[in-house]
Amino acid sequence: MPSVLTNPQDAHFWAFIALLVLIAILWRAKTPALLGKALDSTGDRVKAQLAEAARLRQEAQDLLAQIQTQRVETEHAAAELMAAAQADAERLRKESAARLEEDIRRRGVLAERKIALAEAQAANEVKAAAAEMAAQAAEAVLAARIAGASNDPLIDQGLSQLGARFS
Repeated sequence: MPSVLTNPQDAHFWAFIALLVLIAILWRAKTPALLGKALDSTGDRVKAQLAEAARLRQEAQDLLAQIQTQRVETEHAAAELMAAAQADAERLRKESAARLEEDIRRRGVLAERKIALAEAQAANEVKAAAAEMAAQAAEAVLAARIAGASNDPLIDQGLSQLGARFS
């Protein structure tokens, strides 16, 4: 069987020749170099993108570390604020309790003073009422004794003065 590629009467032969001519033209036009340059250019772009991605990843990791540090610092500051607030609340509670005790003590003393004053006033009123009653009784006794006796101007004057003294 004769080879198809060696027979110029066959269409495959001419297709093969056309292919060889095309390859020669492309070789002569330095197409492989252009293809290499295109591949190199694409490779360089991919490398640049990978480098950019690595740089962005590093920036993201640095930012994450910074955020975590800030979170820890913020949590620490919040804990300090809570401790200070609790200490202030405890201090204010103690101060309020001390003020309340002082107010209760002062009001107790004031109430005792008012009670003592009221007792003194009541005692004075009772004494005044007793003295008034004693004076009236004495006046009645003396009036009854004198009624049996004659009218004496000195006794009448003394009785009127006595009544004026006790009122």
